[in-house]
Amino acid sequence: MARWRSDTRERLQAAALHLYLSRGYDETTAADIAEAAEVTERTFFRHFADKREVLFDGREFLTTAFVDRVASAPSDAEPLAIIASALDGAAAFFAPERREWSRSRQRIIDANPALQERELLKLAGLAVEIAEALRTRGVEEPAATLSAQSCLTVFGVAFAAWVADGETRPFGDIARATLHELTRVTAGPDAR
Repeated sequence: MARWRSDTRERLQAAALHLYLSRGYDETTAADIAEAAEVTERTFFRHFADKREVLFDGREFLTTAFVDRVASAPSDAEPLAIIASALDGAAAFFAPERREWSRSRQRIIDANPALQERELLKLAGLAVEIAEALRTRGVEEPAATLSAQSCLTVFGVAFAAWVADGETRPFGDIARATLHELTRVTAGPDAR
C-alpha cells in the first residue's frame, strides 16, 4: 500500500468515480476504493466520512464562494444583482477541467435515489446559508429566501446544462443566461 503521497485524496476520488461507474455505487465499498487507490481502508476514512462523501467533496468551498460573493456585493445592490454575483463566484468552482468529472459524478447521482436525496439536502443547506448571508446584508424576508431559492434554482438549471453531453460553454456563461431567462419568465407578459 502506498503511504504519504500528497495526491491521496485525488486518487481516492478517481478510484471511487471509476468504480462507481464500472460496478455501480451500491456494489462498491470503501475497501474497494482504498484498494484501487493503493491505500488502506483506514486512510480512506481519514479523508472521507463514508463513500457518499467522495461525491460531495468540496461543498464547503462552493458554499464559501456563494456566501462570500453575497457578502461582498455593493451595499446598494438589489437582491437579483447579489445573486448574479454569487453565481459568478460559484463559476470559479466549475472550471473547464472539472467538467468531465462533474458529468460522471452527476451520472452516478442520477442513477441512485439515495444520492439524489443527499444532493438535495446539501443544496437545501446551501440555500439556507445564502438566505442568511442576504439577511445579514439587510435583505428582508421573504425577499432573502426567495432570492436564495432563485439562486439555487438558477444554479441547478445551469449545472445540468453545463454537464450535459456536448455542452462546451463555460459555467459562468450558462449561469448568466439562465438567470436572464429567470428574470424574463418572472417579469410577466408585459415585460416580454
